[in-house]
Amino acid sequence: MDTAKARKHMVDSQVRPNDVTDSGLIKAMGRIPREDFVPSNRRSLAYVEKDVPLFEGRWLLKARDFSKLINEAHIHPGDLVLDVGCGYGYGCAVMAPLGSVVVGLEDNAEAVSQAQTSCTNLGLDNVAIVEGELAAGFADQGPYDVIVIAGGAEIIPEKLFDQLSPEGGRMVAILVDRGVGHAMLYTRHHDAIGERMLFECHPAGILPGFNRTAGFVF
Repeated sequence: MDTAKARKHMVDSQVRPNDVTDSGLIKAMGRIPREDFVPSNRRSLAYVEKDVPLFEGRWLLKARDFSKLINEAHIHPGDLVLDVGCGYGYGCAVMAPLGSVVVGLEDNAEAVSQAQTSCTNLGLDNVAIVEGELAAGFADQGPYDVIVIAGGAEIIPEKLFDQLSPEGGRMVAILVDRGVGHAMLYTRHHDAIGERMLFECHPAGILPGFNRTAGFVF
């Protein structure tokens, strides 16, 4: 497979036509080798228009959904970014040229090591991949200007809102309710949280720790 050609086609057919206007994001997605961030037996799926399974409970979001989500986060050059459920680090690699520092959070030690290696091999010295519980975030490095939840979520843990910068921090996530998914933008201004629905999408699954607890049924 000609990956450079496939990457250009992905940008031209899945990213540009879908209201993605951030030129830095488009450039990064056209440069970062997406195939390096999926399992070796799934490299042929890296540029298809669907979520790619990485390991249990984790998927690489399709380019259309990922690019629209990051576009709406409006990452600025000085921003500190937290990528929750970063998998093998593709999102971190794409966002690295957009912000100041990107912290990738994973609960899988093997994925943490592989993600850090992949980003380092690309010369991205402003990316740090850390291991921890996804729903707990990573308060040690916060508050964050931007938090990206890289998968489906039925609930957004309060701890993540607490880790947003009180001066206009933004969080993007895909909220799933009874099987219907909507990308959401949350903004924090001191103690107030605003929210806005962005677009419909259908993630392949829910991140661990982001499931709604089932209530008691008679």
